[in-house]
Amino acid sequence: MESSSKGEDEVGGYNSSNVKKAKLQSTLAALLDDPILSDVPKKPTLSDVDTLISLEMGSAMRISVQKLDGTSFDVALMNSATVKDLKLAIKKKLTEMEQSKMGHRHISWKKVWANFTLSHHNQKLLDDNSALQDFSIRNNSQVHFVSYVMSKDSQRHSKRRKHRFFHGLNKRA
Repeated sequence: MESSSKGEDEVGGYNSSNVKKAKLQSTLAALLDDPILSDVPKKPTLSDVDTLISLEMGSAMRISVQKLDGTSFDVALMNSATVKDLKLAIKKKLTEMEQSKMGHRHISWKKVWANFTLSHHNQKLLDDNSALQDFSIRNNSQVHFVSYVMSKDSQRHSKRRKHRFFHGLNKRA
């Protein structure tokens, strides 16, 4: 009996691997269609599943993010998350939402974060390395996108470029 099943795998080795992957994908798709698992992304990573398990166990938090148009969505983060982790979760969630609605669409996150920032109780979340708990952000908190224009002091890149440009002119003169 063993040799015949082994022979089938050898004959259709490539196909049996594809069949296994297809079965796994169809089972995963059926599971994700279950209303109980509605908060699991369509293509979950191990960290997504780990965060959702931690959320159920109480060691993670769900944060509601309100966009400027008034719509909102939820992201799940560990309790020890930083502002940078929140921004990455927002980027991932919005990209996933846009992909499912309109197909391939590129969002320039550099421009988004240059013109907008997140706010919680009128306190702007400007330092990416700060823990969310420092801003009193807990489970079921809500953060908002707000307009924000960087001050010229924080735009080091443009000053360096200007300095290099004028420095080059001085060398030629």
